[in-house]
Amino acid sequence: MIVEDEPAVAHGVQVVLEREGYGVSVIPTGEEAVTRFSEVAPDLVLLDVRLPGIDGFEVCRQLRRQTRVPILFLTARTDEVDKVVGLEIGADDYLVKPFSLRELTSRVKALLRRAYGELADVQATDTLRRGDLVIDLERRRVTRDGERIGLTTTEFDLLRHLAARPGRVFTRTQLLELVRDYDAAVEQDERTINVHISHIRDKIEADPDRPRYIRTVRGVGYAFAED
Repeated sequence: MIVEDEPAVAHGVQVVLEREGYGVSVIPTGEEAVTRFSEVAPDLVLLDVRLPGIDGFEVCRQLRRQTRVPILFLTARTDEVDKVVGLEIGADDYLVKPFSLRELTSRVKALLRRAYGELADVQATDTLRRGDLVIDLERRRVTRDGERIGLTTTEFDLLRHLAARPGRVFTRTQLLELVRDYDAAVEQDERTINVHISHIRDKIEADPDRPRYIRTVRGVGYAFAED
């Protein structure tokens, strides 16, 4: 949930996070954020400090009475006191404007990883089951028809990313960003993704030439089969 009254900022953040596969709700005021929190039920809140009506600090105080989801402050203030206050009232992290969108997505991912397992009502599962393919997220193991499949770290993370969002089309650029997060030495070339996907298909598909799981969307990228 993005709580931000500047439309341009809110839209830019929304687009970047949606490209990462997150569902996003944008709310322009603190009052609405508080009243609609239960309805939206977000896993993370991006909260601007300077809001019309009640400010971000007060929103944070009120949300902390009902939830432990991560809260990341977005603020134009550079006063160290404001940062300390934000953390003392329950925020998990903060970013000072202007910030890079790459930095924002990194912070979001880090907060979600840290909070996983700490939330009172976690919706995620430790296992993804797709047909005869089972992806054990906790043990980082993949089996098909009960037989273990050996994947590299990068291959596992690409497969997990695709399988967690069946039907969603990811561009090669988006998948390359994911690979960069896990492998700093990877070449900055989208063709790298083609190679990784080919290796994954060789390992998980009964017939790699007629893939059942990872499908190519011509001119765009790849998607995990919905069925």
